[in-house]
Amino acid sequence: MKYLEMYLHYLKYEKKYSLLTIDSYEEDILEYLNYLDDLDLDLLKVKYDDIRGFLKLLDDAKNKASTLARKISSLRGFYKFLIRNNYTSNNPFVLVKTPKKEKKLPRFFYYNEIEELLNSPDCSTPLGKRDKVILEILYASGVRVSELINIKISDINGFEIRILGKGNKERIARIGEYAKDALDEYLNSGYKELNVKGSPYLFLNNNGGKLTSRGVRYILDRLIMNTSIHKKISPHMLRHSFATHLLNEGCDILSVQELLGHESLSATAIYTHVTTDRLKDVYYKTHPRAKIH
Repeated sequence: MKYLEMYLHYLKYEKKYSLLTIDSYEEDILEYLNYLDDLDLDLLKVKYDDIRGFLKLLDDAKNKASTLARKISSLRGFYKFLIRNNYTSNNPFVLVKTPKKEKKLPRFFYYNEIEELLNSPDCSTPLGKRDKVILEILYASGVRVSELINIKISDINGFEIRILGKGNKERIARIGEYAKDALDEYLNSGYKELNVKGSPYLFLNNNGGKLTSRGVRYILDRLIMNTSIHKKISPHMLRHSFATHLLNEGCDILSVQELLGHESLSATAIYTHVTTDRLKDVYYKTHPRAKIH
């Protein structure tokens, strides 16, 4: 287990992975280590033939392709770490093919839905003003919920907000007039009433403590009940809507990539599938010589 502890330490302090990601890695690797222990196999000496039984167990468990891909990636990365630190010279997972993940298009709100959702908070109360700002900033900037809850008052500069993203990388998120107006209203009244503990954070719960990701999910679940929207939703749908609507309105993909804080363009490219499908639908419905009968 000492190798696992060293690897998790490396992921946390050198790679700066999130606790959630590290927990997933630990779970995947522990499953593998337990398999090796049951068969009295040496972690540092196993060959590809030795792990076939483990791969069959994963397959028999009816894991999704995405789950299988994550588990194999976790173990491949673990062995790379061991090789790099001269604990072994063998990576049995090099020969294992990674299953192709199912391509799931991001779910988003349509324009009328986002408008209804943004108008759902009761802005006569401090919590309602807070909820309004949460929705406006998520949609206006495309920030992740994990980034949103860590915004401090000192991070705000007019229409710009300093965001600490994945891997502790900073970027500037921008908001428009609607979000700015809601933010000013919240800071001038609602925030002062909620901030009974002198917190530096922008978004607080009703006890004056820092709002959590789970708290944001609860708020959105509650607000959606006040609308006519019938969808299984998540806070991330506002980020998806931000990207999709930008592309729909002609924004170039490189700008969207930068605004989202994606390191890889491939992570942003999935949104082009959504907009392409929409354009196809519009084309076949509207062009007089393109209608399909």
